[in-house]
Amino acid sequence: MDTKNGNTASASRVVVVTGAGTGIGRATARAFARQGAAVVAVGRREAPLRETAEGAPGIHPLVADITTEGAAEEIVRAAVRGHGRLDVLVNNAGIATGGPLGTLDRSVIGPLLETNIVAPLLLTQAAVPALRESRGTVVNVSTTIGQRGWPSNSLYPATKSALETLTRSWARELAPEGVRVVAVAPGAIDTPIGEHMGLSPEQRAEVRAWQLAHTPLGRIGRPEEVAWAITGLAAPEAGFLTGTVLPVDGGALVT
Repeated sequence: MDTKNGNTASASRVVVVTGAGTGIGRATARAFARQGAAVVAVGRREAPLRETAEGAPGIHPLVADITTEGAAEEIVRAAVRGHGRLDVLVNNAGIATGGPLGTLDRSVIGPLLETNIVAPLLLTQAAVPALRESRGTVVNVSTTIGQRGWPSNSLYPATKSALETLTRSWARELAPEGVRVVAVAPGAIDTPIGEHMGLSPEQRAEVRAWQLAHTPLGRIGRPEEVAWAITGLAAPEAGFLTGTVLPVDGGALVT
């Protein structure tokens, strides 16, 4: 693991964003940096993290695989050692591999559970002492598919439904300690998730067509629109919100 760009202990807030190399994570890291925060941008690949940090001196790349033993503790240590505190943890990293029943085996199931449930659980657990000190916030990134179901890929939305349950449970558990836990549930957003799933261009086009047909606003969302929701939920002005799961989905849940 490696931090870059020096120490910014004087920044107003310190934020950890996982999956910060692309998509929603990149947009979120940049949004917090524009607000003056020191952002520890976590991802498995250095090159995309460098792109995230380009032109944003408040973003500090940290190359780490959140599913490895000890990664959660090391990420929190890096934030606290480098910047003096931790105010916001954004559990954004996730994978959407899977498939219909009859195609799943442990080689698919294990990494999905480790990335989407186990890693955010361990990272939140490791971050609680620092968040307790700062009276900070955890923001989990779910998906509206988790509230509707996805017949061709049931396991992915199931992991995100579990993350929403953890959000509500942690909100109750940590409220007496002054720590808020909230979540956003994006709908159809313009990210590379289809490519990461290994879908062909034709398959991605089919998915987009289905998403558009089920999105009342009639368009695909932008990562920056989800980042706006994440930074808003983490803002001090949202201090009376906890346990909330905010859809950012163009109205998909009301169809």
